[in-house]
Amino acid sequence: MEVLAFAVWCFLVALAGGLVGLVLGNIRLPATLLLTQSAAAGTGANLIISAAAAGTASIAHVRAGRVNWPLFAWMAPPSIAGALLGGYLSGVVDERLLLLFIAAVLLYSGIDLLRWRPRPAGPVADAQGFHRRAAVLSGAAIGLLGGLVGLILGTLRVPALIRWVGESPQRAVGTNVCVGVCVGIAGAVGHLPSRAPDWGVAAIGAGASIPGALLGSRLTGRLSDVQLIRAIAVILLVAAAAMVVQALG
Repeated sequence: MEVLAFAVWCFLVALAGGLVGLVLGNIRLPATLLLTQSAAAGTGANLIISAAAAGTASIAHVRAGRVNWPLFAWMAPPSIAGALLGGYLSGVVDERLLLLFIAAVLLYSGIDLLRWRPRPAGPVADAQGFHRRAAVLSGAAIGLLGGLVGLILGTLRVPALIRWVGESPQRAVGTNVCVGVCVGIAGAVGHLPSRAPDWGVAAIGAGASIPGALLGSRLTGRLSDVQLIRAIAVILLVAAAAMVVQALG
């Protein structure tokens, strides 16, 4: 029953994540830890599941044309570099305080997006239709935070893409997933060998997450921008609560 419940939870998390372009590994992690023998094995398995879900969702978003490739090219490299640096510095910063800080940012972002309304792009956007400096700086900063706590943190990247980079909600979702795949792979290369993942739990979670992510990413195009933003906002608020529990647990 525990394994079945875990599979259902992974499917639902991937479904919600695929819909709004998020991996939501921090929401899945507590359930993963319940089935593994150690925190190291659970964290490694969770990373593998996240990579599988993100990769599956990215395929659907790419096929639907919801990825801004020039923006991806500007944002992915600093995100990867930030994640690698964050992983290297992970023992320096108090993880509990960092998680509470991220939770506060998620809470603010969720409330802010609930008030979002469509508006014309700002006059400072460049010829490619997005703010390159904001893409580079936010990518590096979020990658650094994610590396410090061992998460991809797409929950921070999506609101940054919409509010600061100037991307539309639909393409912010697809672009974020693709950037998340790269960050996840970088994290796997840096962390999996030392974290001895539970491959059995990873296989169960990935097997349940793949159809959920595929279905969620296909549903993205059926939502209006306002509906999509509201869905993202609600999930950000849930993720903020989950991160507070993780920090205080």
